[in-house]
Amino acid sequence: MLIFITVLMLNVWAIPADDIFLPNINILEELGKMKIMETRLESMEKEMERLRTENTAQGKELDTLRETTNDVKTKMDDLIKQNEVSKVAFSVSLSSSNGPHSSLHTLIYKHIFLNTGDAYDANTGIFTAPMKGVYVFRLFSKAFGSSDKAVVAGLFKNGQHEISTYARQSGGFIGSSNGVSLLLEKGDKIYVNLYPGYWIFDNEHHHSTFSGHLLFPM
Repeated sequence: MLIFITVLMLNVWAIPADDIFLPNINILEELGKMKIMETRLESMEKEMERLRTENTAQGKELDTLRETTNDVKTKMDDLIKQNEVSKVAFSVSLSSSNGPHSSLHTLIYKHIFLNTGDAYDANTGIFTAPMKGVYVFRLFSKAFGSSDKAVVAGLFKNGQHEISTYARQSGGFIGSSNGVSLLLEKGDKIYVNLYPGYWIFDNEHHHSTFSGHLLFPM
């Protein structure tokens, strides 16, 4: 306001003394115009400051949104990769009878119904966990009923017995099944051992089977 008054005074001083009191010079009117201009200028400055503040806030929101979007994309990419890697399942059968043996004998299930992820080795009969997670295994063992041909086969993890199948009767076919869920580390090995002195029956009809799949990764 002081600036406008100063400018006005300078203008007034520039007017000849005889003209100051002429009817066409209205100081109050000029002051009113200058006041209006000053008010408009202050309003414009406030609006510019508001817009500047809004732009700053919007910029921060945009940065936050960009970071959130990047995080979501990263998580989605991880889930897609995890989904591709976590497709692990197998189901196999012996295809022929086996036993008896004088010591623990690892059974090699040669007929492959399914081996998604290639974690089961048909040359050794061993399933190797490709990742840490919870796995489900099912075992079905069949015997031809007689007093000297019972079946005792167990599921082993890294040399440690976990579950067994056992069946014996005097005549006719008999089977035994079992299942278990295990937490495995990457590289853990799962296989089926036939116990000494016992045998297991199978043929082209696939009576004795071994199956497993990854329930969820850890």
